[in-house]
Amino acid sequence: MRRKIARVFGVTLLLLSFLFLWGSKEIPVKAADIAENEKAEYEAETEYEETEAGDVRAYMEEKLEFDDINRELEGLFPDEKLDFGETVLQILSGDLSVSADLLKRLCADQLTYAFQVNRESLIHMLLIALIAAIFTKFADVFDSRQISDISFYILYMLMIALCLNAFQSAAEWTEDGIRLLADFMQALCPVYFLAVSLAKGSVTAAAFYNLILLLIFLIELLIIGFLLPVIHIYMMMKVLNYLSEEEYLSRFTELIETVVSWTLKTMLACVIGLNTIQGLIMPAVDSVKRSAVARGVEAIPGIGDAVSGTAEVILGTAVVVKNGVGAAGAVICFALCLAPLIQIGVMVLFYKLAAALVQPVADKRLTGCIGGMADGCQLLMRMIFTAGILFLITIAIVAATTSSV
Repeated sequence: MRRKIARVFGVTLLLLSFLFLWGSKEIPVKAADIAENEKAEYEAETEYEETEAGDVRAYMEEKLEFDDINRELEGLFPDEKLDFGETVLQILSGDLSVSADLLKRLCADQLTYAFQVNRESLIHMLLIALIAAIFTKFADVFDSRQISDISFYILYMLMIALCLNAFQSAAEWTEDGIRLLADFMQALCPVYFLAVSLAKGSVTAAAFYNLILLLIFLIELLIIGFLLPVIHIYMMMKVLNYLSEEEYLSRFTELIETVVSWTLKTMLACVIGLNTIQGLIMPAVDSVKRSAVARGVEAIPGIGDAVSGTAEVILGTAVVVKNGVGAAGAVICFALCLAPLIQIGVMVLFYKLAAALVQPVADKRLTGCIGGMADGCQLLMRMIFTAGILFLITIAIVAATTSSV
């Protein structure tokens, strides 16, 4: 009995030793195979990404022309040497360093310029307010009150001249920024909506293209042609309101501010509504037309499936390119809006600071004049912001409603 147990134990031990030796030889081979498979998968993935990027570049070079946009960018950013096609490829590859560097340099340059421009005006306003405060506090020294009043009005007229001069500069920045934005959109639209036509269909592209042209017309007509002169009138009424101690024009300035605010909000609501309606109807029409064609091609014996698969790949590439063009356009629109917003924003902060500093010592009319200047510049900022938002919302809705293959 003991011999049988010993014999079974020996056979079992021999089998376990054999299995252990066989497994130890096979493990390195399997580990090497796994490493080789992972390397092959990585190389295949890299090769696929390079092939996909090459396909996108070839598609862009074949179907789209960026010459007009590049000429427009040379005028907008003469020091940057931007190439719109390369910007689109970088965005599609996930490299946002160029766009981030552009925005950083633009912010730094505009901040420096705004500080240099507004620094002297701020100093002059503080000096005028200080001198006016001295005349007001020592009015009893003069035999006649008229001398003190005349001195104050002379200084107040100087303050009005400074405010209106600064406001004119801000209004010119606003007009230039909005016009540059409209010019860029006019250059972007043919390329972008050609990409939309290739990716989704001609009905959608034509509808949104007409909507963008209408939007550019409304911006030039309402914002530049109507609201900008109205804000000039608002600024004149604001500074003249503080000539006397009684505020005779405050209600009129509130009326103008309400008209400007309601006009901008109405434009924004109308454009969003039109974009939403277009996005619900037109892409569906193109989808029906494309589905009918695809079903007909698939019904062809022998080659139907191959043609359908190739068409899906081409349409997928078209959608990727269309979204890349839209994203690059949105980045440049944001940069064009950012420049005047920074300039006027710094001006608003400076005049708010000046009003806060002179309020404890100066006459309330001087403080109101400086504060009114800041209020007028805030209306200009709202105009630029609304114009930029109108274009950005349109691009976003077009991209969202035409992304399905």
